[in-house]
Amino acid sequence: MSGSNHSRRLRNCVCAALALVIATGVYGHGAEKPGPAQPGEPTDPKARKTYAGAIEYEHQGMKSAAIEDFRKANKQDGGHCTKCVDRAYRLALEIDDYKAAEGVIADQIPLAANDRERADLHFRLALALQRQGIKDKKEKCFTDSCQEFKTALALDPGYTSVDYAMGISLAYLHQDDAARDEFKAFLNQDQTEPSLHERAQRYAERIDLARARMAPPFTATTIDGQRISLDSLAGKVVLIDFWATWCGPCREALPHVKQIVHRFEGQPLVVISVSLDDDAAKWREFVAKNQMTWLQTRDSGFSSSIAREFEVNAIPATFTIDADGVLEDQHVGDADIEGKLKKLIAHAQELANRRNAEPAAVKPAGTGN
Repeated sequence: MSGSNHSRRLRNCVCAALALVIATGVYGHGAEKPGPAQPGEPTDPKARKTYAGAIEYEHQGMKSAAIEDFRKANKQDGGHCTKCVDRAYRLALEIDDYKAAEGVIADQIPLAANDRERADLHFRLALALQRQGIKDKKEKCFTDSCQEFKTALALDPGYTSVDYAMGISLAYLHQDDAARDEFKAFLNQDQTEPSLHERAQRYAERIDLARARMAPPFTATTIDGQRISLDSLAGKVVLIDFWATWCGPCREALPHVKQIVHRFEGQPLVVISVSLDDDAAKWREFVAKNQMTWLQTRDSGFSSSIAREFEVNAIPATFTIDADGVLEDQHVGDADIEGKLKKLIAHAQELANRRNAEPAAVKPAGTGN
C-alpha cells in the first residue's frame, strides 16, 4: 500500500468513530492455510501464522490476546504490516486500553516511510491520549495530545482534521479561545470531512459542548432516500433505536416505540430506528407491513459504522440525546423511558422559548416600540 493511499484511507476514518474499519477475513487456529497476503497484511510466513491467530482471537472476543499477537506479527514482518497496526489500535480503543493503543503507534513511528505516514501516526497517538484524558480526567493527557497534534500538523500542514481534534483537547484544557480558533480553522480549510462541519460549527459557537459527552456526529440515508445528520437535528430531542427484523425482543418492543412516536407527535422529538439487518428487501418489507412511519435507516450488522460509534453490542438498544446533542443514556428494556423523554422535551422547549426571546432582550435602548 502506498504512503499516500494509506494516509487517505486513515483520514476518511478520523474523529467520527475513532475506530478504523478493516476489511479482512477470519482464520482459525489449525484452519486451512491462508492464501496469498492481501495489501497491508504480513508477508513473512511466521508473521502470517501469528496474524491468523490474532484474527481468530479477535473473532472469539479475546481482544487483549488479539492485540498482543497483531503487534507480534507486525514485529515479525519488520514493521510492514499496516493491517496489524490498524487492528491492534482499533481493538485497544474498543476496550479502553489506551496505553496499548499508544504503544502500538509509538512502536510504528520510527518505521514510517514518509512524513504523511508519520503525521497519521502522531495523529492517532494524539487521539489515544485524548481519549485517555477524557476517561481518566488527566490534564497531562490533553497537554500531551496537543503536542502530538502539533507534530502531525507540522509534518503535514494540509491535515485539517488535526485542527478539529486539537480543538477538543484545548477545550478540555479550558483554553477556550484557542479551541475556538482551531474549530474555525477546520471549517475554513477542510474539504475532506464534511460530516464534521456542523459539529465543528456548534463547538465554535459553544465551546462547553466540546467538553460534553456528545453523541457521535453520524449521517445516514433514510429508507425514502432522505439524508439526515445528527447535528442537523440540533434543538430537538433524538431517540435512536437499534433493532433488526430477526430480533425477537426488538419485535416485541415495536408497539412501545410506536406509542412513543404517537404520544409525542408535534413535539420537539425525532425518533430514528437503525436496523442492523443485512437483507435490505426483508427490512423494507417489514417496515412497510408494520407501518413504521418515523425515520428509518439501515446500517447492516454490529460492525457497521453507526452501531460501532454507539458501541452497540446487543439489541434492542435505545439511546436518548438531548437538544444540545449530549448523549444522555442507553436504555434496554427501560419502562420509564417516556418519563425521561418528557423531561428532555420540556427542556428543549424551554431552550427554544429562550432563543426566541433573545432578540427582544438585546434590542438597543432608544429605538422605540
